[in-house]
Amino acid sequence: MKKTMNKTPGVGGGAQASPPTSTGPAPAAVPGELYIKLKASHSHKGPYEFDCLQHVQDLCGEHTGPVWCMKFSSCGRLLATAGQDRVLRIWVVRAAYPYFQDMRTKYNAEKVSPTPSQESLVSQVSIEDPKSSEAGRVEPQDERAPFMPKPFCTYSGHTSDLLDVSWSKNYFVLSSSMDKTVRLWHISRRECLCCFQHIDFVTAIVFHPRDDRYFLSGSLDGKLRLWNIPDKKVAVWNELDGPTKLITAANFCQNGKFAVVGSYDGRCIFYTTDQLKYHTQIHVRSTRGKNSTGRKISGIEPMPGEDKILVTSNDSRIRLYDLRDLSLSCKYKGYVNISSQIKASFSHDGKYIVSGSENQYIYIWKSNHDYSKFSSVRRDRNDYWEGIKVHNAVVTCAVFSPNPDIVMRQIEELEKSSAVSTNVTGYVLVSADFSGAIKVFINKTKPKHSSLPASALA
Repeated sequence: MKKTMNKTPGVGGGAQASPPTSTGPAPAAVPGELYIKLKASHSHKGPYEFDCLQHVQDLCGEHTGPVWCMKFSSCGRLLATAGQDRVLRIWVVRAAYPYFQDMRTKYNAEKVSPTPSQESLVSQVSIEDPKSSEAGRVEPQDERAPFMPKPFCTYSGHTSDLLDVSWSKNYFVLSSSMDKTVRLWHISRRECLCCFQHIDFVTAIVFHPRDDRYFLSGSLDGKLRLWNIPDKKVAVWNELDGPTKLITAANFCQNGKFAVVGSYDGRCIFYTTDQLKYHTQIHVRSTRGKNSTGRKISGIEPMPGEDKILVTSNDSRIRLYDLRDLSLSCKYKGYVNISSQIKASFSHDGKYIVSGSENQYIYIWKSNHDYSKFSSVRRDRNDYWEGIKVHNAVVTCAVFSPNPDIVMRQIEELEKSSAVSTNVTGYVLVSADFSGAIKVFINKTKPKHSSLPASALA
């Protein structure tokens, strides 16, 4: 892992990865916004799904150094970001600020203390009323900014790089680190609620999807652990077999029925969640050529509403596997991921896949492309991508919001002056890079048939 961290800056300059070529649309400058370059693969002749992408906010000036991990809460109103500077930051969507501020205020009010509590001092800037305070107020030119301009809270305590974060449904958040610990936090509290000690770097953590009293951790010591949070101890564990036992990714699939881990040598191993008994495994590699040797698995994501998982690996490939027979459904190509911990993920509706890239682009694919118009294209290969150039360093993270309607409603409120309701829908995308920059984008789409009033669609 240390070698990976040291290698990545060399890739950041772009010397090792040539920029993608394209027949896509010419870059279009949006007044007052970042100059966005959109490119597409040679096979992609349009229409382009993200050619109207707008840069609406920069969450910069907070992180120092690379952002290694970024995760939305399941409700889409909170965003956790963390990386090399050892600090976990939580950002809140503007419309949800009063709700979470009220949650924190109620917690502090219950504490019997004549002086301001430690919790009430967290992120002092964001505690002020955003409408009246100078620091929290959203300036006129930032009216469309989806997030409050400063973190809602910041958490310190880790002594080395943070590698992964995970949310529970009731706003607990886990952070794992190269300091060999996992820490538990809650957005209404300032202090660390619990620290779970490991033997080596903790590369992956995830709450159990149905019972957030438990979480899964994967470590470079080769052990997969299911932790019981109330008991503050390991409920059950197992160890990878084989010559290379380093765990580099982990997640749950089939709504928590199975735990799946990714290894440094390119294996996805499945275990039954209740006892972490070995179930089966997939060797993530090509049948021939330079990628016939398994490479490090950097990400595992279940597909929304489908019995499939998305696996990201260091051979610059993303693969979608069908869990019913462990067959390869599709392989996505175009991006560059040779030595990073970059991971791909889905949009909220499962229609799109997004990933960062070592060549400074964000890549987006359709998860299920319509190949009916092509006669000679392999159905299990998808190099039909759109690339967005908005960073000047390795794009370490890129995620879609799981609930873009929250942000879209904010935008619609600003556009209500028009005679006809816009019924704005679309996608919200956030990306982060090796320099610590975080950028927020929206891609508006309009319903094809929208005769209903806006109130009915809200």
